[in-house]
Amino acid sequence: MRLPLARLVLSAALASCYVAAVTPGTADAQAPARRIAYHQWDSTAELATGRSYGLTVADGRARFASSTARRKVGTTSYETARWESAWVSPGFAFTELIASWSALTPSDSFVEVRVRGRDAAGTTSSWDLMSRWALWDTYTHRTTDSGQADDLASVDVDTWKAPAGLTSYQVRVVLARAAGTTARPSVDTVGAVVSALPATTPATSAPGVARGVVLDVPRYSQMAHDGHFPQWGGGGEAWCSPTSTSMVLGYYDRLPRAASYNWVPAGHTDPWVDYAARMTYDHDYDGTGNWPFNTAYAAPLAGKAFVTRLRDLRDAERFIKAGIPLVASVTFGPGELDGAPIGSTAGHLLVIVGFTADGDVVVNDPAAGTRAGVRRTYDRGQLERAWLTRSGGLVYVIRDAAHPLPARSPGNW
Repeated sequence: MRLPLARLVLSAALASCYVAAVTPGTADAQAPARRIAYHQWDSTAELATGRSYGLTVADGRARFASSTARRKVGTTSYETARWESAWVSPGFAFTELIASWSALTPSDSFVEVRVRGRDAAGTTSSWDLMSRWALWDTYTHRTTDSGQADDLASVDVDTWKAPAGLTSYQVRVVLARAAGTTARPSVDTVGAVVSALPATTPATSAPGVARGVVLDVPRYSQMAHDGHFPQWGGGGEAWCSPTSTSMVLGYYDRLPRAASYNWVPAGHTDPWVDYAARMTYDHDYDGTGNWPFNTAYAAPLAGKAFVTRLRDLRDAERFIKAGIPLVASVTFGPGELDGAPIGSTAGHLLVIVGFTADGDVVVNDPAAGTRAGVRRTYDRGQLERAWLTRSGGLVYVIRDAAHPLPARSPGNW
């Protein structure tokens, strides 16, 4: 069975456009370029560069103001408004795009994120649906729509794939509220990372600026939740992503209020992880490992969150040096990651929390059976290969206002 790129299941047996990797990493000057560009709209001025239909843009948010159209989802009629970015050209032909966002969806409202692209010949694709999302699940089941392979690209859970390459793209955000209500859904950040990555993995990067820096990130075990809430994945092996996201929120002291998860039975360890699993569950994908669903959950709590890709661990070190832990997506086979609590995985999330003085990687790996075993140190080369080979260096960047992003420069994220 084909496993989607974002499938995060363990196997116990086994503002501006920033282009990363215009030049290869320092470890191997002959390695193919890892082309990555992340573009973000995160302020009143940046959101105003797009077109708004039925929205007001002020105070760093685009808010629902008036209906421009109506549509039905199930049996409910919704009023809609929308925001569309200008065309973005990263400067290379990209083959994948991952969108992320931060939004608020009061009462019976939701947001949809769509993308379209152009190829070098000027052919424009259809608008493909990447997600229908709401902060809570009372009215809307968060979902993606894999497939849509009707023209230049297709959707694989949270990733838009265009194997022949596209040269530019647009993002559309639709805000919807139940007809006749006064709810004002809003979006404050929209982002997209595009990439064109070589099939080969570069040589191990040399240690950088974060040698000897280890952040005090709390340790939670996903396995402590084995059997919890089958309707949201059942805990255990399925909950690496919400457990990792929760560890980072705990680091910032931004976990949800206890009243939010008072429906979790007494005696459940770290009940905020159960809550995070419910809040990140993708009903089409049938799992909690949707990358942007995790950052969309974390953003209103922490302040800012998005999905991007990094070139190598030297890029990751810049975030650790700035006090920002990273949730990283890794894949490895038997014997490929010494000291891991599982023998192999087709996709797993863990938290990069620091580096030893020699440059090896200190992580919080939620696959450990107990909190005591979560903190691990992995060989730099092994972890870098596990991270870059399949997910392409994907990370969740979650931060609060006290931790600004590291400075960016050509060749970095």
